Amino acid sequence: MTNDLAARVNFSDIRYGQVWEDADVLLNGLDVQPGGTYLSVASAGDNALALLVRDPAHVVAVDLSPAQLACLDLRVAAFRELSHAQLLELIGSRTSSRRRCLYARCRSQLSPHTRDFWDRRGDAIDGGIGAAGRLERYFALFRRQVLPLVHGRPLIEQLLEPRDRRGREEFYARRWDTPRWRLLFKAFFSRFLMGRLGRHPEMFRYTAGPVADRLLERTRHALTELEPTRNPYLHWMLTGAHREALPLALRPESFEPIRRNLDRLEWRREPLEQFVRRARPGTFDGFNLSDVFEYVSADHYRRTLDDIARAGRPRARLAYWNLLAPRRSVDTRPSPVRPLDELAGRLHRHDCGFFYSDFVLEEVA
Repeated sequence: MTNDLAARVNFSDIRYGQVWEDADVLLNGLDVQPGGTYLSVASAGDNALALLVRDPAHVVAVDLSPAQLACLDLRVAAFRELSHAQLLELIGSRTSSRRRCLYARCRSQLSPHTRDFWDRRGDAIDGGIGAAGRLERYFALFRRQVLPLVHGRPLIEQLLEPRDRRGREEFYARRWDTPRWRLLFKAFFSRFLMGRLGRHPEMFRYTAGPVADRLLERTRHALTELEPTRNPYLHWMLTGAHREALPLALRPESFEPIRRNLDRLEWRREPLEQFVRRARPGTFDGFNLSDVFEYVSADHYRRTLDDIARAGRPRARLAYWNLLAPRRSVDTRPSPVRPLDELAGRLHRHDCGFFYSDFVLEEVA
């Protein structure tokens, strides 16, 4: 996150218990290479860890929120101390009645601040640390209180069954897309309720146009054009767990590469724009910028883009998402980066983080 937003929003507690951007899209977009150096917004840590799968030399994760860095610190400890199955239990991807015991095994690996942070949040550990954020609690409210007013558990399980494209479209049109579904979805995911329960009103300061209608259309895309069976973010929203649809950092084949490369990851509590402004020119081969530009003014975005470009090597790639506030380098004149729109569009069509309206991929000129 950035100083611009920190002046208006309290980041002392967890806002995101997990990362909601698709790491498959991220790694393919950045073309992460062995031996490269990458900068990542930390958030809850999943995608900073996912970068380690491709064997980079160094990954730096930055975030101004101590709570988000505590999420990353605990994940690193869990990769060191737990088996893959136990990691999934601690996250909440699988059911468990022993999460405090698993946390106790990780505790000695944590910084003093992180130990204190999680020691005071036993209930959050019991529920799975991937469910510990404000956004995840908002999704849980939808899953437990709103969705049952529209569709029962059997129909939800049917939605998550494999179908071809035509079968998904027919199921959505005939069984899922009812007037009540549209009415309650639009009410719950309105700017008003999302701002007060899911994110923060200030996070919508630069939002353009209607919110609920656009999110409803992106959800239709996820349920018809994409395969719900394979979508970890959709699974969590509808069931409260990933089950077998795991994000990249939590897949069995990712576990050992991440564990092997943990010493190549460092994290710092610092606003993104401050870090890149101080970075040595030409340091980084790629940047995972999450959706941080969503929350800042166009002028702030342009200034930060200039600093990021200076910190990147020639042809270093930048990846970031737009939810509701449009941010693209082509809107800046002159721009220090050039767009990779064809590749970005191709990746975005398969983006399991379906609620984002745009995936932006650019490279340093």
